[in-house]
Amino acid sequence: MKKKKPLVKKPEALVPVEIIQNKIYIIRGCKVMFDRDLAVLYGVLTKYLTRQVRRNIERFPADFMF
Repeated sequence: MKKKKPLVKKPEALVPVEIIQNKIYIIRGCKVMFDRDLAVLYGVLTKYLTRQVRRNIERFPADFMF
């Protein structure tokens, strides 16, 4: 029986600060990160990250998403 390939590669070590800093954009004077970049950092698909935020909105600051 064949093993299924994982949908997303799991991170194996801490992400260097420089990589995270390169994913932060200034849009209309606000620092933002795109959901796709956060999903890659956490090693999940974007749709799963978005779903978890929606399901647990009380755990996130009011300005987490717009």
